[in-house]
Amino acid sequence: MDFLNMDHFKRSRLLHLCLAITFFASGIIVNIIQAIFYFTLRPWNKHLYRKINYFLCYTIYAQVVFVAEWWASTKLLLYIDKNDWEKYYGKEHGYCIMNHSYEIDWLMGWMACEKMKVLGNCKAYAKKSIQYLPVLGWGWKFAEFVFLERSFEKDKLVISKQITELADHPDPMWLLLFPEGTRFTEKKHIVSLEFAKKNNLPELKHHLLPRTKGFVGSLPSMRNKIPAIYDTVIAFNPNDSVEPTITNLLMAKPITAHMYIKRIPLEEVPESISGQEQFLIDMFLRKDRLKDSFFRTGDFFTESGVDRVKPWPSQRRICVLLNMIFWLVCILIPSFYYLMKLLFSGKFLYFSIGFSFILVFYVLLKKAISMTDIKSSSSSYGIDGHPSKKLN
Repeated sequence: MDFLNMDHFKRSRLLHLCLAITFFASGIIVNIIQAIFYFTLRPWNKHLYRKINYFLCYTIYAQVVFVAEWWASTKLLLYIDKNDWEKYYGKEHGYCIMNHSYEIDWLMGWMACEKMKVLGNCKAYAKKSIQYLPVLGWGWKFAEFVFLERSFEKDKLVISKQITELADHPDPMWLLLFPEGTRFTEKKHIVSLEFAKKNNLPELKHHLLPRTKGFVGSLPSMRNKIPAIYDTVIAFNPNDSVEPTITNLLMAKPITAHMYIKRIPLEEVPESISGQEQFLIDMFLRKDRLKDSFFRTGDFFTESGVDRVKPWPSQRRICVLLNMIFWLVCILIPSFYYLMKLLFSGKFLYFSIGFSFILVFYVLLKKAISMTDIKSSSSSYGIDGHPSKKLN
């Protein structure tokens, strides 16, 4: 089979359906195992529970990483100091502060974490409603994600309690925060700029003004427990012919992502609330300069004033592929065996059950894709959580 035929083969709806069946079916199986351990093992041995849950989370997340790395041959260029990479990355707890500009920026983060061998211990702040969704939502609940209601008065105690818990993880753990609070769109950007002008705050060109309360509220529980903040910027060349979307990844269209990460020791973050707010604002000003330089010159550092770091391509690991093969064999062989029996049974009831089985997984796949689609995301952009006083 030549390359063109293989490319066409990968873009078939049947194969996408096979991936969906494998992901959702294996995810439910893993969720059940997680639930058993959560209610039986965790109450008396949290350390062992977290050790086991690392692999349970990894086997779900790695299937999504497979789609990007092995299916679509996505290339991830890392702009990370090699000495820091070898000394710190994947060897300590980290607080990752990332821009939220694309449908798949979180997936690029998962790819990087897979290289650091912390993918199974990736945590994040997430909307409380997500915990009720099968597979990822349930998995995140059992993985002790920080679920929020987007009301700081309600969330501040949850943040303090959850981060204290997460900091006690036996293995390196990364906690992700999108301080912008929502994904970047032009409409939200206009609202953000208007708010910045009214309150004498910096006007960012490529980001929304970050909300500071979640960041500031998290720091007290991190002191002396989480060693560093990882300032992360993800960008895709706007001149690339393939847009960075889940749909294009499923269609096996190669994408190149550029990821800059700088390790900042937590000791460098000021103790005062105003200083911490200014620290986050300064971080986003730096992100804005990096992205502006990248969009104008194709390079993060030419016009940003940030010290140059030489990019290097991340290497995909074979364990992601082996994990996917394992689940494809375990799920698809019995699924198609019983599905064919239903479809060719000659009985309308059995045929209907088989057809419904296919339809359910197709709808789940479309729903999962739509949840990441920028065009379908909410256009609202609240201001709760921004600095309460003006910053120069």
